[in-house]
Amino acid sequence: MGWFNDDSDEAQAYGQVNDAPHKAELSHELIASAASYEAMKGWEKHVAKNGKPDNHGKAKEVIAGLAGAFVDRLVETKGLDYVDREKAKREAERNINTQVAREY
Repeated sequence: MGWFNDDSDEAQAYGQVNDAPHKAELSHELIASAASYEAMKGWEKHVAKNGKPDNHGKAKEVIAGLAGAFVDRLVETKGLDYVDREKAKREAERNINTQVAREY
């Protein structure tokens, strides 16, 4: 796999978040790691189908959108509040920016 492999911290967080009960007991750091992992999986699928973009700005845009969608889904299914959602989105964006900067 690419940036986040299946035994990474992000992958483990992804499994933990998806297996959690439907309660707001998840930290925004855990959600952000899971969102980053899910976004990178989606990004790698996109790149395999469409090729890499010419600049990392477009990559960050697409990946952040994927992470945001994952966080929004968790907020709706796990009963999280607005503050948790925004913190998780910002943390996921930081993770993604770091990874995209390394790749490009």
